Amino acid sequence: ELSQAVVDAGAVPLLVLCIQEPEIALKRIAASTLSDISKHSPELAQTVVDAGAIAHLAQMILNPDAKLKRQVLSALSQIAKHSVELAELVVEAEIFPVVLTCLKDSDEYVKKNGATLIREIAKHTPELSQLIVNAGGVAAVIDCIGSGTGAVRLPGIMMLGYVAAHSENLSMAVIVSKGIPPLCACLIEEREDHIKAAAAWALGQIGRHTPEHARAVAVANVLPRLLTMYMDTHSSEDLQMKASIFAVLQALKNILQKCTYLPALEPLLHDAPPNIMKHIVGQFSKVLPHDSKARRLFVTTGGLKKIQEIKAEPGSLLQEYINTINNCYPEEIVR
Repeated sequence: ELSQAVVDAGAVPLLVLCIQEPEIALKRIAASTLSDISKHSPELAQTVVDAGAIAHLAQMILNPDAKLKRQVLSALSQIAKHSVELAELVVEAEIFPVVLTCLKDSDEYVKKNGATLIREIAKHTPELSQLIVNAGGVAAVIDCIGSGTGAVRLPGIMMLGYVAAHSENLSMAVIVSKGIPPLCACLIEEREDHIKAAAAWALGQIGRHTPEHARAVAVANVLPRLLTMYMDTHSSEDLQMKASIFAVLQALKNILQKCTYLPALEPLLHDAPPNIMKHIVGQFSKVLPHDSKARRLFVTTGGLKKIQEIKAEPGSLLQEYINTINNCYPEEIVR
């Protein structure tokens, strides 16, 4: 309501004039105000757009003043986040590939706000994500995650997850650009649970499309890491922790349900709790009946023995999977 009151008083066109003034402090505060007006609703953002703000903001992305760049990137993010139409208007101001230079900026907030802007555009549609890929945006964001730490990484992590979620091809673009290693690094290096959870979520989005996608994630040794994170925090009562656990669990399931690369699954047979075990054993029950080499290996590595030790409820899905696996082998081997 307060932002609306400011708009109704006729402030927006005057603020757009202020960002064109030579005085740098005035530009900063006017851009910051436009950002604060735009963030609340699509309608308020539209008022800022209608006053012609986007073109002027876009021209300032390359301004040498870091504090101004922060505010400019923030304002464009707050406009782009609301809808496909608003995001498209921001893109049409030719912010790519210019905005990618911000990801290499020495100022942490410029980096973070630049990545946030790219994320807010990528999340809307496969087409907008594809445009970012074509501009070299995925590779630039991956570099940014690789060189940053903590909260600076978060918008980039989310951006990769959104891009990968849209389609098999876009997910493959993230894989080919070597997006998996820096996301794995976030799982290991980051202290904050919500950043780890975001990385887990993004890896889940990459791995959920096809066995090929899942394998790319699995060979990076992501699954044991996710399982450990899940087990470590499983009993937590903290609400934020609960959200993180849910993200990790979802990621595990997303990858497991497509993963047919058995060497990555087998180590998990020793530690996984029942709710995850059924997904792991389920994958073995899909692959083993059709792959004689995998069947032989499964015996020699002790996998089949481990399957016999699993306590499953009679008639449960897990028990069905175990039966399917046992039926692949002569009875004396199972015994």
